[in-house]
Amino acid sequence: MVRASMLPPYQPRTLTMYPKEVTTQTACDPVHTAQLCGHAAPRSSPTQTLASATLLRRVAVGLLTATLVHTAQAQAADQEAPSAGSAAQAKPAPPKGKKPVAKTRAKPADPAAGNKARTRAAAAAAPLIGTGPSYAERPEAIEFAQQLAQQRQLPVEWVRGALSQARQSPTVVTLMQPATSPFVKNWRAYRSRFLDEVRINAGLRFWRAHEAHLQRAESSYGVPAEIVVGILGVETLYGRQMGQFRVLDALTTLAFDFPARHPRATERSAYFRKELEHFLAAQHQSQGDPLSPLGSYAGATGMPQFMPSSIANFAVDFDGDGRIDLRESIADVVGSVAHYLKAFNWKPGMPTHYPVGLKPDADLSALLAPDILPTFSAQSFQDKGAILHGVAASHPGPLALIELLNGTDAPSYVAGTENFYVITRYNWSSYYAMAVIELGQEIASRRRSIAAATPPAAMR
Repeated sequence: MVRASMLPPYQPRTLTMYPKEVTTQTACDPVHTAQLCGHAAPRSSPTQTLASATLLRRVAVGLLTATLVHTAQAQAADQEAPSAGSAAQAKPAPPKGKKPVAKTRAKPADPAAGNKARTRAAAAAAPLIGTGPSYAERPEAIEFAQQLAQQRQLPVEWVRGALSQARQSPTVVTLMQPATSPFVKNWRAYRSRFLDEVRINAGLRFWRAHEAHLQRAESSYGVPAEIVVGILGVETLYGRQMGQFRVLDALTTLAFDFPARHPRATERSAYFRKELEHFLAAQHQSQGDPLSPLGSYAGATGMPQFMPSSIANFAVDFDGDGRIDLRESIADVVGSVAHYLKAFNWKPGMPTHYPVGLKPDADLSALLAPDILPTFSAQSFQDKGAILHGVAASHPGPLALIELLNGTDAPSYVAGTENFYVITRYNWSSYYAMAVIELGQEIASRRRSIAAATPPAAMR
């Protein structure tokens, strides 16, 4: 968990765009992207890795990925990496769960849409294999193989054999390059990307088809179904966009050829070497083929876009079949997302945020200084010029002022609670967290409307 002492100073609001590198959630490509994004970077800024890239990066990556895989599903081109799912974030290491066993494709949320889903998947089925040099003779890769084999007690021949099949991916290198042009974020534009009819209707179908898993996860971990549904919708559109990059190529490329001009290249390279270590160890333990897993360009996999370390630390065998499968087992997917949030201290029953106003003389600098880390009591929050109403005014825990820029228009603000902060541990972005929350709320609202309009006889 990020401590207050780790938080950087307040950053300018005109930011330099960096790629979504997982998380992570954060490489903040979605869930669980923290380490990729940096160990202490709650605010999206030039010096702090974004846990989910900003709107411009999302659009650019989406368009490039769509071109590469020849898919017409432009609306679903949300190539997010770990968000805990993307989980590349620096996080505490709770007791490790079982190791995953790779399967095939995720089951469609709506059985009636199975054929259509398979048709769409086939259009983008070709894996994106690295086209650069092999790592078979790279001295640092050979040294890494020997060290990994010794540390994890793996056959050195197997490790070297796996790495020798990895190919550098110029596309991955390009996507990880820091952008040079500044931009101003736009929450309204970002929000519209995720709260569209395609995603909302897919979420309704997913919730209806897997309500039992969602209810059990909420009972077990205290995380509301709408939060889990929101995360899966933002991350991969309920399994439609899980990534087509060969994970071995992506992780090896980022481990040994991370863009040198990136301001934190050394740290990122070390992070991806640890992820490559987790990936290879899991593949050997499960007797899997290291060339088979596909995911984001940052190496996040499955419906929740977990990085390999997040799979090791947070994924759960929620269907009890003795294996963890984040592509095909919806039970494992739902349970793992809920368990991830619980591991970061999700508080059952606590709202994620409250509406907030600001007095004309509000001390905005002081209110924004802690960034998204809840720091202020409700009283001190109001003493500094924040306006809270109703139950928010007596909220028992700390609050943070969340600022969401709207391009050249006035920013939007909410008062974030500890549960808002927990969602940003999946992907280090307040924009991501709000998109998750509002998508889940909209789907839940429509479910209630449908239920109210459905005659009781039809529900039997």
